Parts: sequence; structure tokens; C-alpha cells
Amino acid sequence: MKNRWLKIDERETEGGSNSTAGLFYRLIVLAVPTILEEILATLLQYVDTAMVGRLGETATASVSITTTVSWLIGSMNGAVAIAVLAMISNSVGSRDEERTRAISMQAFFLAVASGLFTGSIAVLLSPFIPGWMGAEAAIQKTASLYFCIINIPMIFRTMNAVLGASIRATQDTRTPMLINMSANLLNVALNYILIYSLRLGVPGAAIASAVSYTLSGILMLMAYAKKPVLSWKRKDFGIKLPILKECAKIGLPVLGTSITSCMGYVVFASLVSDMGTTVFAAHSIAVTAETCFYIPGYGLRTATSAIVGMALGEKDYHKLEKTGMISVVVTVGLMCLSGFILYHISYPLMCVFTSSGQVAALGAKMLKMVAFSEPFFGLMIVLEGIYYGLGRTRYAFIVETGSMWGIRILFTYLCVRVWNMDLRAVWTCMIADNVCKALLFALPVLRKAATVHGAGKNG
Repeated sequence: MKNRWLKIDERETEGGSNSTAGLFYRLIVLAVPTILEEILATLLQYVDTAMVGRLGETATASVSITTTVSWLIGSMNGAVAIAVLAMISNSVGSRDEERTRAISMQAFFLAVASGLFTGSIAVLLSPFIPGWMGAEAAIQKTASLYFCIINIPMIFRTMNAVLGASIRATQDTRTPMLINMSANLLNVALNYILIYSLRLGVPGAAIASAVSYTLSGILMLMAYAKKPVLSWKRKDFGIKLPILKECAKIGLPVLGTSITSCMGYVVFASLVSDMGTTVFAAHSIAVTAETCFYIPGYGLRTATSAIVGMALGEKDYHKLEKTGMISVVVTVGLMCLSGFILYHISYPLMCVFTSSGQVAALGAKMLKMVAFSEPFFGLMIVLEGIYYGLGRTRYAFIVETGSMWGIRILFTYLCVRVWNMDLRAVWTCMIADNVCKALLFALPVLRKAATVHGAGKNG
């Protein structure tokens, strides 16, 4: 059956599209393009890290030292994207065309405003950030230049995030995948040309990334403009305060989560950077290498948020609960598999990104440790996606902030500065943080299940 307004192909399966099989099918259809898109985005990071890693440990540290600050500056874009996805998917589910277009209009405004604001801050602060992060004097100039270049096209990066979320909210995950695939292929080609052929080194990697960000933003804007469900006329453009307030209600806790978490990552990275260039290089490369192995979780989280938001708009609570259950089972299962693979290929994987045997051996030990926590990380990701799809973001803020600072940062500080322990202790703190978040996100779900079960027995 085809919805003419949304142009969504809702393939019926035995038992109906809201049966377990039907919801599983829809979840997978939406998740696969998103997973592929995440893989391609991670390949961009992998290519940069691997190509720069061949230039030596100093080059790797120059690129890695500002990574957590990039996350912090980009957190506003992510918060807007999550709020937009929740609101549009909900209005699409309720079949409110006028409201959907109004939200879409505000999404465009927020994408432009957020991109200009965060991009300006990033460029202005670029000369100072590596020093604030504790970078050695030898790499500060190169790190500053890299950070500045990749943040110049921030408005296009924001359009990619926010307008991409708008498109995914209509249950079209294929278009953003194709756009990011094109951008990543361009980045790979430019990396080779600029880093090696033209011998530009770290600045060459930054230019390649900046060009690919620009392309993806432009293509996403074009795809967004052609989407009937999201289209609006320029003469009708205006600021809709009620919608912006609703967006702020959902997005501000997400922004708070991103800021406090990213600040935690900044402090966390600065603590590790004090342990020396070799240790920091092993840490940062291992973090990058692990990224690919929790991609299935993030792909399923986006699909889950879209379906949950739409089910909420339809007021189909049975569908909502069943979608959550299926998502948790599938995500945890996939993360068990990814953890198993990560454990067995940890050293060869590290060797892809560095020619230093010492860095590879140390990073491989950390990856073997974290492999056992992948199922918990997957549980955390998918439950957070359910909360976001429902627009309930305040609890996520409390969990993320409390666990990050109360477990990861506090105990890492004690391990590094007080007890003088090694990188293994630091990663133990990181794993404990992820496990704690998973359990705290699951607590309300388990409590509700226990209440329903108890009521059933008493009845």
C-alpha cells in the first residue's frame, strides 16, 4: 500500500504491517541505509586517521587533540537534529501536513542559524584550543590549522545533520545514505591527492574533509527542498515561536547532555594527553577503531526514533511498545556479534591506523577490554533512541551527565593524577560509565514492566 503524501512503500507481511514480523521488516528497511551511512561516515574518520597516521605520531596527535572539542561545538547541531526528527515524525504520524511543513520551515531556519553561530565560534577559538587541550608546543600550530579548516564549512555540516534528520523523519533513510556516500568517496580521493601527491600533510586532510562536508550539505539541501512532505514556499517563511519553543523543550536537554558529555570527553582526553604522546596516540586511535563496531546500534537508534515518533503521532501505543522491544533485542544481538569480532581482530585493526608497533599493541589491549562491554553500549544507545523518539529527553540528560562526571571523569582523575595508574585503568573507567548508563536507561522500562506484570497477577 502506498501513501501518496509520504510516498512510503509499506510492504505488508503476514499478520499485517504492525505485527512483529511487519515491524521488524520496517525497522530493518529503515536501519540498513542508516547503518551504511554511519559506516561511510566512520570510513571518513578511518581514512583521515589512517592516512595521517602514516605521517607519524605527531601528525596523529595534531588531528586527534581537537576531536572532542569538535564534538562539543557540534553538539548544538545534534540537539536540533534530534528535536526535529522527533517533532516531524510525530506530525507525520498524525497526518498533519500543515504542521509538518511548519516544523520543516523552522528546521531550515535553525540549521542556518546554528551553523553560522557554531562555525564562527570554532574558527575564532581555533588558535587557542590545542593549547587548552594540553597539546605539546610542537603540534599546536598544525592542530589549530586543522581545526580551523574543518570548521569553516560548519553551515553545510549543520544542514547535513538537521535537514538529514528531517528527511529521515519521513522514513526515508536511503537519500541521506546516498548523499553521504558521494561525499565520502570524494573525501577519499581528495585525501590521497592532497596528503600524498601534493604533500600537504595534515592541512591536506583538513581541506579534503571541508570539501566533502560542503558537498554533503549542498546535496542534502537539494534533497530536502524536493521532498513534498517538507516543502514550503519562500513567501510563507516566518519564525513560528510555538514550534521553536517546543523544539527547545525537546532539544535543550539534548544540548545539555551533549555539552556536559562533550566537556567530560574534553576533560577525559586532556587527562589522557598528560600521559604522553605515545599513550595518547594509542588511546585516540583505539577510540576511532572501536567506532565502527557500535555503528549498528546508532543505525538502529535512528530508525527506532523515527518509528516510535510516528507511532506516538498515530497514538498506536501497542506498536510503540513492540517497536521498542524488537529494537532492543536486535541491537543487543548485533552488538554481541560486533564485540566478538572486535576482540579477535583488535591488533590487525590497530595496525591499519598506525605503523608504530608500540602504539598498535597498547591500543589492541584496550580494544580487547572494551569488546566485552559492546552489548551494554548497544542497550544504552537504543534505549536513548526510544526516549528521543518520545521527546522525553530530560531523563537522558540526567543519566548522561551523572554517569559521565560521577564515574568516568571522577575515577579517571583519581587513576591518573592520584594513583598514577596506566591506560588500562582509564579504559576501565570508560567501560564502567557505559555499563552504568545502560542500566539506568533500562531502569524505568523494567519498573514499568514489573508494574504491569504485578497488576496482571493481582487482576
